[in-house]
Amino acid sequence: MDRRNFMLAAGAGASLTLAGGAQAVSARSAKPGAPAASGRKPYLMKLGCQSMPSSEAHFADFARFGVTNICARAAVADGRLYPTVDELSRLRDMAQRHGLSLDMLEPDLLVSTHIDREKHPAIMLGDGAERDRDIEAFATTLRNCAAAGIPAVKYNMSLLGVLRTAPAEGRGGSHYFAWDLSKAKPATPLTRAGVVDADLFWERITYFLDRIVPVANETKVRIACHPQDPGTPPGGYQGVTNVLGTVEGLKRLVQINESPYHGLNFCQGSVCENLTDPANQIFDVIRWFGSRKKIFNVHFRNIQGHRDRFNESFPDEGDIDMVRALQTYAEVGYDGMIMPDHVPGMDDPQVVDGKPVWTPRAENFAFCYGYIRGLLQSAQRLT
Repeated sequence: MDRRNFMLAAGAGASLTLAGGAQAVSARSAKPGAPAASGRKPYLMKLGCQSMPSSEAHFADFARFGVTNICARAAVADGRLYPTVDELSRLRDMAQRHGLSLDMLEPDLLVSTHIDREKHPAIMLGDGAERDRDIEAFATTLRNCAAAGIPAVKYNMSLLGVLRTAPAEGRGGSHYFAWDLSKAKPATPLTRAGVVDADLFWERITYFLDRIVPVANETKVRIACHPQDPGTPPGGYQGVTNVLGTVEGLKRLVQINESPYHGLNFCQGSVCENLTDPANQIFDVIRWFGSRKKIFNVHFRNIQGHRDRFNESFPDEGDIDMVRALQTYAEVGYDGMIMPDHVPGMDDPQVVDGKPVWTPRAENFAFCYGYIRGLLQSAQRLT
């Protein structure tokens, strides 16, 4: 399943004290750098989002719900594999018209589509000259982002996309996307990639990073890799071992050609899905990557369950203490976007011009914006 289509298809009243952090500051409610009431440093995380489409109407929705910083996708003409500086500048200007900061780009390459449906598979298939062509297109994307003033690009190193089994029923008739390895039945025994064991997967990842990290260093545009969602046993699903579906794999990733411009699109939900005891383990994982400044974006998502068997959930009802998670991001000095991701689905249409219109999960995204914004604004209000 394509992560972008996956996201489209389918009030925190508590005050909190942030260990080593500071007061939540909104771009619209306080000046950046203003001292907190307690005299501590200001709290600099931003409410973000990456949901699509990248349009005037959707950007207006972001502004309406208090989102201030976004990841978005440029409209690319003529089937090119990279956006031009003009195309990126138009996207940035559209965001600015709505008071939004374009902090990260979603590129046309290295999305999280299953490899059997991927239109541009050469990098992940290790496909000779086409792989080098696509890597050069990714490098051009970084150079053009630098020229347009966009500081980061996210990407996936995925063959299986987002794996899920039958959804679970959630509160109020909503649907929670779920994964149960014991019930998983792949459409085919193997993908078109064939058997991809850990060694082969790491060869392809390293080949890409050897060529792209120097460009990230040159342009000072950060590259943010998403964890694989979920992890699989060695050779255990369609012949693919998801090497970035473990914490140890993610640690290895960020140490290949180590650079301040090479890190993670840290999906808290995906990381939790790959832990045996996420309710207790996730905080030390945040500390390991956060203390090394390898967290470039946060998908602030909760789950019920653990590795090989879990349901996604609303952020306020999963197994993870989200207040403690936010404290931990503050503790390690994270100052980037905190955004909802994979919000539960439901079938309540919105009414537009007097007619019901199905807008995928718009209401549930709005709930998540409010939940995150409430946590951010309530930080350190009580001593």
